[in-house]
Amino acid sequence: MILHGYWRSGAAYRVRIALALKGLAYEQVNHDLRTGGQADPAYAALNPQRLVPALEVDGVILTQSVAILEWLDERFPEPPLMPDDANGRAIVRGMVATIATDVHPLHNLRTLKALRQDFGGSDAQVNAWMAHWMAEGFAAVEALIARHGDGFAYGAAPTLADCITVPALYSAERFGVDVTPYPRLVAAAARTAALAATAHPGRQPDADA
Repeated sequence: MILHGYWRSGAAYRVRIALALKGLAYEQVNHDLRTGGQADPAYAALNPQRLVPALEVDGVILTQSVAILEWLDERFPEPPLMPDDANGRAIVRGMVATIATDVHPLHNLRTLKALRQDFGGSDAQVNAWMAHWMAEGFAAVEALIARHGDGFAYGAAPTLADCITVPALYSAERFGVDVTPYPRLVAAAARTAALAATAHPGRQPDADA
């Protein structure tokens, strides 16, 4: 397997966490998003959306981190990252969607660039925008963890929900967003991050010194 990513990409971080939890070996090809590396024609030929991550497996190119996470859990079922019952799987997918579709797109690089360049947003305004949407999503997930968690976001073992929330909290830390109102979320993410320590952005080969 070859993972195309970038050390500080939250979406690529999700996939690295799942790979680490499952103990799977892979190679990395990294594309510096700050310099537009994802728009290189060779990579655009692999992933027409020109986003990271993408996963190359046996000549097939998988894109979109959530789809990759689900594929990994189907293809390599041990240890499982989804509950074994339909209700549990739906709840975990709801947690994933809360962060992956309702929070993450509003603070990724291209959104922040548009807010600054196209709409003239100041740093203070852009930071307030990020903090608002992170708080909305984190509060919702915190309530779900209170209802369904038992050491992790759902139950007593990591799931795809944890693969999603760990990078979201990493981004919040980067941007100085207060996460103290979400103690269950923070605790569950810390447990998962410890189990998948090799996936941390700072430990990637392309990370800044």
